Amino acid sequence: MPKTEHWQWYVEQFSATEAHQHAIEETYFKGRTAFQEVAVIRSAAFGKMLIIDGDTQSSQADEKIYHESLVHPALAALEQRYEVLILGGGEGATLREVLRCADVRRCTMVDIDGDVIALSKRFLPEWSDGAFEDARARVVVGDALAFLRDDGDRYDAIVSDLTEPLADSPSNPLFCSAVFADIKQRLAPGGVYVLQASTAGFHNVGLHAKMARTLRGHYRHVRSFYTHVPAFDNDWAFLACSDALDVAALPAERIDAYVAGLRGENFFYDAETHRRLFSLPLYLRRELAKDGDVF
Repeated sequence: MPKTEHWQWYVEQFSATEAHQHAIEETYFKGRTAFQEVAVIRSAAFGKMLIIDGDTQSSQADEKIYHESLVHPALAALEQRYEVLILGGGEGATLREVLRCADVRRCTMVDIDGDVIALSKRFLPEWSDGAFEDARARVVVGDALAFLRDDGDRYDAIVSDLTEPLADSPSNPLFCSAVFADIKQRLAPGGVYVLQASTAGFHNVGLHAKMARTLRGHYRHVRSFYTHVPAFDNDWAFLACSDALDVAALPAERIDAYVAGLRGENFFYDAETHRRLFSLPLYLRRELAKDGDVF
């Protein structure tokens, strides 16, 4: 292996006191779209990576850990999973996971940045694995806020795969109580809203807890779950929200039957993984039980 001084490095800055470095083998694209800074690289440890505004979005080596966790607990919980809406998800991997379910009749994906979709099709085709060409896919390049306001359809599942709601991110306006209410209006009776919901480490769980507290004002069941994503160098959290369903309480046989019906084999998610995802450490349960800020 070459000496470390010969590598170029991508440094992901978590905070003023934390960073994660990735040795870069190749840069496929680096530039700015109309909405955000985007890079597509190949790293030595994780293969190809999509980076937006300096944050890792997914990597070739472990994106299935993230995307299977985001999609399948919610879909497994549903009796009816005909219509699905994805907010964000420009790589196409969330779309891929939804469309692996034969019950899905249509999946609508709304992403504001058409350039990210185009770059992903060009450089990261493994992520979508043909999902963009699936006849059940409806891809809308546009503002999710406007779509939620103008769209009259109802969805059995709504999956939010938006970027972190940082101050300069196009996703920032979608993380607030008013938008959460608009999303709920688009859910069919018995539906599930699931979202990527920031980090779950003991030292950086504040944003996740704030999301959970806000969503508890809208739904009867709001369940946190999380897993470690190596390329993120972090424990990553999600929230499953429903008035009708407690996604955490699914019986193993129901999950097994759902997974058996998916096209292809899972990499990460099954009934045993489901139990692990929803088994929260004490520090996280304590944080979630606290009163505090909401959006």
